[in-house]
Amino acid sequence: MSIPQTAGGPIESRDDLVRYLAEGSKPKSEWRIGTEHEKFMYCLTTRKPLPYEGRPGIRVLLESMERFGWKPVMEGEYIIGLSQNGAAISLEPGGQFELSGAPLKSVHQTCAEVNTHQQQVREVAAEIGAGAIGLGFAPDWSMDETHWMPKKRYEIMRRYMPKVGGYGLEMMLRTCTVQVNLDFSSEADMVKKFRVGLALQPVATALFANSPFRQGKPNGFLSYRSHIWTDVDNDRAGMLPWVFEDGMGFERYVDYALDVPMYFVYRDGKYIDVAGRRFRDFLAGKIPELKGVVPELSDWADHLTTIFPEVRLKRFLEMRGADGGSWRRICGMPALWAGLLYDQTALDAAWDMVKDWTAEERQAMRDAVPKLAFKTPFRKSSVWELAHRMLEISTEGLKWRAAEDAAGMTEEGFLVPLRETVARGYTRAEELLQLYRTDWARDFAPLYRDFNFL
Repeated sequence: MSIPQTAGGPIESRDDLVRYLAEGSKPKSEWRIGTEHEKFMYCLTTRKPLPYEGRPGIRVLLESMERFGWKPVMEGEYIIGLSQNGAAISLEPGGQFELSGAPLKSVHQTCAEVNTHQQQVREVAAEIGAGAIGLGFAPDWSMDETHWMPKKRYEIMRRYMPKVGGYGLEMMLRTCTVQVNLDFSSEADMVKKFRVGLALQPVATALFANSPFRQGKPNGFLSYRSHIWTDVDNDRAGMLPWVFEDGMGFERYVDYALDVPMYFVYRDGKYIDVAGRRFRDFLAGKIPELKGVVPELSDWADHLTTIFPEVRLKRFLEMRGADGGSWRRICGMPALWAGLLYDQTALDAAWDMVKDWTAEERQAMRDAVPKLAFKTPFRKSSVWELAHRMLEISTEGLKWRAAEDAAGMTEEGFLVPLRETVARGYTRAEELLQLYRTDWARDFAPLYRDFNFL
């Protein structure tokens, strides 16, 4: 989750909020790719999540990363993140370690960034006795074993989440995701990409399904992380069916976001708890806790980071449907969506694929995919067949983008792990379940031994 935003001065009217989003539009030559991924850090000897303090611990991990030129981000006496050249390292509530990559021109560059991060974390983790694993949900840790990070915004969310959903605290402490942030050229371009992204998000969830365990045994799902999001806080999550209605644009999203309950306002290094209040009332001066506090664009930018639909609009679009996964697959996420959305012919083909899907069909697929993944039925076919077509379009889009590395290779190779998954017809989650029942003999020690990607 984000650190406090900086975005400008006082908000004069609703038009400022619309303009803030619209100013994210960029010519195609300036489109960039930003990859974010989270991973679970754990102690090599105990296989338990790292606390903030101690060794191994999150604080020493962050402090040790400074040797690579990262600058600390502090909250009072606590280091809570790092920044460097447009990238950031931040902490999720349960100590999940997140790289929010810089906006880069190609998947080659974003994958090089990911690999550099891996090398740096590997060096530090080896010194302190830590490991890292990529899954969508913590496989065998209880809530009590998971440590809250010392970030004030998480204290506010921790109090509020149980009031609005059944899985909010589990989402905060025990889930990991990988997502990609992509640009748009205009309002119309944003709308088309938003619609394609929302429609195909359940298919991406199946492609990346990788969270079949909870507290040491199968949980009945292939993407338990995705299931959790069905009951976190439905005022700020979901498939947003109105995005497909006439009139969708920056103004429509602003009106939606104005009525999504807030968590906090950040002033003078402190978080003011306004959980449950609406930004619309903040603008109208109707929130007692904020008497005399003038709304600023940075408050709006902060608020937009606390909205969690399957696709999120800020000054770019975030694709949010994937479980955390193995290192090879991290780069497949930006490649998949860049291929679909960054070439006009591919985007048109993807829109042709989904444009006649009904809201009921999209929602039914979203509801079934966490448990059934590729086996989810859709009309006369299945999500497996949709995934095959989605990858075909993305592959062609990457070919047409023709973004080459120094060796003349295009970006299509980053889709290989996803193509392998579709070719074999079963998800990473199903592979792990099979290992659990056979080679692992229902013991998680081999999981930490074989899938530690440091």
